[in-house]
Amino acid sequence: MKQKPQFSAAFRRRRAMNWLTLGFTYSTMYMGRYNLSFANKSLSTIYGFDKAQVGTIISSGLFIYGVSAIFNGPLADRLGGRRAMLIGATGTVLFNFLFGLGAYLGILGTGAYLIGYFAMIWALNSYFQSFSALSLIKVNASWFHVKERGVFSAIFGTMIQGGRMLIYTIGPLIVLYLPWQWVFFIPGALVSVMAWLTYLNVRNAPEECGLEPIDVQDATSGDTEPVTTRYVVKKVFGSPVLLTIAAAEFCTGFVRHGFEQWFPRYMQEAQKLPLDSQVFKAGALAVVFAGVLGAFSAGTLSDWVFKGRRPPVAFLGYLLQVLSLAVVWRAPGLNWVIAAFITNSFAISMVHSMLSGTSSMDFGGKRAAATAAGLLDGMQYLGGSFVGIGLGWLLDHYGWSVWGPSMIGFSAIGLILMAFLWNARPR
Repeated sequence: MKQKPQFSAAFRRRRAMNWLTLGFTYSTMYMGRYNLSFANKSLSTIYGFDKAQVGTIISSGLFIYGVSAIFNGPLADRLGGRRAMLIGATGTVLFNFLFGLGAYLGILGTGAYLIGYFAMIWALNSYFQSFSALSLIKVNASWFHVKERGVFSAIFGTMIQGGRMLIYTIGPLIVLYLPWQWVFFIPGALVSVMAWLTYLNVRNAPEECGLEPIDVQDATSGDTEPVTTRYVVKKVFGSPVLLTIAAAEFCTGFVRHGFEQWFPRYMQEAQKLPLDSQVFKAGALAVVFAGVLGAFSAGTLSDWVFKGRRPPVAFLGYLLQVLSLAVVWRAPGLNWVIAAFITNSFAISMVHSMLSGTSSMDFGGKRAAATAAGLLDGMQYLGGSFVGIGLGWLLDHYGWSVWGPSMIGFSAIGLILMAFLWNARPR
């Protein structure tokens, strides 16, 4: 593999404008995705929904995201990442506002009709959210050499975690001091601002800005076949490495969303911590900062220690997940649980940045990056779809003691799959 090229100052400035705008747009979209976890208990308190009913809303969104990402990947490869991101951001704004407006639909009562409304709107929000990761990866695959991608994926992971940190910071305050619907209205407004900046600033490739295209040295470098749906599907679904990573990402999805969708409610009910307590606030922020550190650690290890290999880093992430979830299972005390949450967030971020964020560019290549990202991100969300109604039912019937062990086996499977791919590189 060639050494990464040296870029001109003009190239670096234009690329920085591109990826900063994209990163912050994706960050605000994250707010419009993780806000539901902070309305979780409010929906039960106000409308009498049990955990399985709230889980129905969660599962509808995660399942539709997963299926949509797989099918929208080839579409984004054809449309271009910029246009696909604008489509996703527009839908996110619309359906976050519509979800919040559900608070005023008293005509639907508090039963099945209202649950159906929330589930349908959250599923449609998730459809448009599914454009976000694959659009960002599609654009960046044309701007970043393969030897830069680990570290830059860590930077993007940090920006994304910034969106999560913001909703983790203001989400509890919103539901404590404002009606719950504002936890959807405020992120929707922020996404609308970033969508406009994306329209103004983002371009798909250097050549669209009058710059020279670069040879990024990934799996599609040198290909001359036209970028058709048949081409990208063959490139991605014909790759044993990508299919193995997709299976691992299914496992990641169950662990990631099982943790992220339910941990605020776990802290409220199992640990008796109100959302405005200093312990909860400090713990939630520590979880987000651990995610940032995990992304940076993964990128640095991948680029500098493992010389561009991604599976070894994901292996380490899965191992840390198994250990931290075992602590959550046994729950020896609040401090131990918070430490395990922080470690698990660090580990999830390691895996996510290496597999969905970086391997999709490496093994899909810039010509099929969105399709690869759609497959990997889609499988992650399909795995996550089981943590809604399924995990909600388990929690209703067996309590929080089943939460930790329900996730451990999936982390172990991912660990084994990454061991098989230890030396995999893009060809």
